[in-house]
Parts: sequence; structure tokens; C-alpha cells
Amino acid sequence: MKEVLEMRKFVAPELVYGAGSALLAGQYAENFGARRVLIVSDPGVLECSWTTAVKNSLNKSDIETFIFSEVSENPQDVEVMKGAEFYKENNCDCIVAVGGGSSMDCAKGIGIVTTNNAHILSFEGVDMVHSPGPPLICIPTTAGSSADVSQFAIITDTVRHVKISIVSKAMVPDAALVDPTLTTTMDLQLTAATGLDALTHAVEAYVSNANSALTDLFALDAIKLVSENLVPVIKDPKNIELRGAVMLGSMEAGLAFSNAILGAVHAMAHSLGGHLDLPHGECNAILLPHVIKVNFPFAVERYTNIAKAMSVDVEGKTSEQICDALVEKIVKLRKSAGITRSLKDFDLRKEDIPKLASLALKDACMITNPVALLKEDIEKIYEAAF
Repeated sequence: MKEVLEMRKFVAPELVYGAGSALLAGQYAENFGARRVLIVSDPGVLECSWTTAVKNSLNKSDIETFIFSEVSENPQDVEVMKGAEFYKENNCDCIVAVGGGSSMDCAKGIGIVTTNNAHILSFEGVDMVHSPGPPLICIPTTAGSSADVSQFAIITDTVRHVKISIVSKAMVPDAALVDPTLTTTMDLQLTAATGLDALTHAVEAYVSNANSALTDLFALDAIKLVSENLVPVIKDPKNIELRGAVMLGSMEAGLAFSNAILGAVHAMAHSLGGHLDLPHGECNAILLPHVIKVNFPFAVERYTNIAKAMSVDVEGKTSEQICDALVEKIVKLRKSAGITRSLKDFDLRKEDIPKLASLALKDACMITNPVALLKEDIEKIYEAAF
């Protein structure tokens, strides 16, 4: 019962979950007193009807809209600064993000740059944002990043070629309109990668050394929802009920990791993504089994609970057998979802590993890993995933 009594802070935006919630954008922006809204999206989402639908919702509330869509798959510092200038030039007073984690992280960055009059890279680390940004409404079109509910923003430093983590309650959106309908236009590869990102969020939040009774509830349910529904939704991508289950799992995983933070998988994935501009969800999917093998002896009970949530039979098994069974389950899920590459399939050289390990060791997510890892430990994990 001790963990139930421990003092813990929990941050979350106002949430509306369900089909049609994206069309409440105009109502929410109006509630925030907005008159000139910057919509942050990306070229891929612009090709769908979602950005237009949100724009129309805002216009119906007599709100002017300005679209910024120069956002990369891994949002860059230069894009954030350009978006901030665009925001100021058009005298905007509110931001609405429509897209995946890239659009939402870029929108968060634009917001804090405009209110603090500082470069985005100056906010790197934990609690480095002095003034919150303008009202921010996030409307996710993917089920994985959970940027719509988290206090994280991940931005690529284009000079150092590394992803930086900005962690602050000022990063938590004012409202998240979580509409599973918007995920029906994701292709199968993106569905798989974002779903496995959500699973990794939940696993790392559950074993984090900053876990709490409240984050545990969200994390375990997210693990169950994503692991049970990801492969079925890939086989039946237009099934809105399956989409909704994965989206709900992603949202719950976001609420868990936003408050319990993450671990070595994300620290190492950020290092990889910054170095080679690799897809974040796929990096997590590749690294997760290898990190579990290293972490398992230091969080046996928690990983056993994760195994149970993923329907792994743990009865009568030793901790080593449970670890092997859990890893096998995750690898099978990853392959069934179509994620079959290893790190050697990217343009990664083994001589890059020491640099990657050094960068990962400095990442804020490494602080809450269940065991403190040394540089050589991280290097071995990268080598195992090669």
C-alpha cells in the first residue's frame, strides 16, 4: 500500500475522446478567446481532409486561420523557429496542432518560443520553460506519440544532430481532442510503428523508477489494449472499433509516461533518431526487447505483470523464463506488425555506437530507467540490436 500513499504530481490536459471530437476545435478555441489561430500540420496530413475539417470548424466560430506545415518527420529546431516567426507575423493568439507527434511537438515548440522570446534549444532539459505558451489544442492523427497529452516535446538539434527532450508542465496542451476516426488514413507501416511506440511508452512508464499507483493503472491497460488490437487493426485498417482501442491505449500510455517518464529505450531511440533521422517508433520497436533483457533483473515483478497483461503464461516459470517469454512475445508482435528490420538495415556503422551511447546517457529519459546503465552497457545493447 506504500505506493498508493506516496505523493505524486499528475498532469494532463482537458480531454475529449471519441469519434467526432476533432470537430470541437472551433468551440474550444472560442472558449480560449482565440480570434487568430495558427494551425500546425504536415504535408502528409494536409493531403487528407482532416486539416480542412478542423479549419472549417474554426472558421464557423468566426476565427481566422493560418496554416504552417513545414514540419519534418522528426521536427527540427529551424522549423520551430520559422513557425514562431509565422505566428508572430500573423498576430496569432492560439495554436491548434493537427497531425502526429511531429506536428504536435513543433506546435509546442512554437508556443514557448513566442512567449519566452528565446531559441527553442534553450529549453532543453526538465522544467526549463519559464512562461507557458499560448492556448494549445492538439488533435492527433496517429495512435502512438501521445504528444497530445504529454509534457514532452522532442526537437532535433540540426547542428549537433541529436534530438533534445523538453520536459515541462508548460508543454501539456490545454485541450486534447482525441478522435480515432483520424487514424483511419494511416498506412500500415505508420500504424505499426506508432502502435509499437505506444506499447513502448506504456512498458517504460510501468517500470520507471518514478511510477505511481495512478500511472500504473494507465500503463497496464495501455499494454493490454495495444498488444491485443495492433495486429488485428493492421489486418482490418478501416475497422473504427479496433482503431479506437489502439487510440485509447495510446492515450493511456501517454498519460502514464508523461507523469512516470520513460527509460533507456527512448533515450537510445532519441540518440539514433537525431544521428540518422530514423523513424522513432521503429527504433523503439527494435530496441525494446534488448533493453528488457538488461533491465529485467532489476524490476522482475513489474516485468512479470507486463507479461501477464500481454497474456504470457508465467505460471511456474522462473524469472529468466518469464523474461525470455516476454521478449519472445514482443518480438513476435513486432514481426506480425511488419516491423522486421534491425539496426544493421539502416545506414548505421558500428563505429558510431560509442557516440550514440554517450548521447543516450545524457538524455533525460535515462534518469528514470529502473537501473542506472553505464556507457558500456548501452553500447552492448546497441550491438545486440544490430
